[in-house]
Amino acid sequence: MRDERPYLMLAEEDDLLAEIISFRLELLGYRVERMKGGQELLEQTRRDLPDLIIVDLFLPDISGFDLINQLSSEPQTDPVPILVFSTDSELESVEKAYAAGADDFLVVPFDPTVMES
Repeated sequence: MRDERPYLMLAEEDDLLAEIISFRLELLGYRVERMKGGQELLEQTRRDLPDLIIVDLFLPDISGFDLINQLSSEPQTDPVPILVFSTDSELESVEKAYAAGADDFLVVPFDPTVMES
């Protein structure tokens, strides 16, 4: 039986934050696949395209900006919306994320109810 819930991929190296985000999104009815690095996420998107990609800017294997840029430049993944979760609230970082192809930016820590809208 196919899982009909919206499918999200999350690249977040912090296990606790990834668990909190995943738990909240699963309560909202999403299927969440967690990855610790950007390369794993890139490989997975080639096998199974998600409805949304959530990216941390600070990943162990690739810069979040580079990951967003790669996702935005590939025809298969370009249409998939990208949401950035980051502790970096500097305007320059936010602008750089949008320039790379991010669709939205959420500064961590955040109110979990924000994800519902």
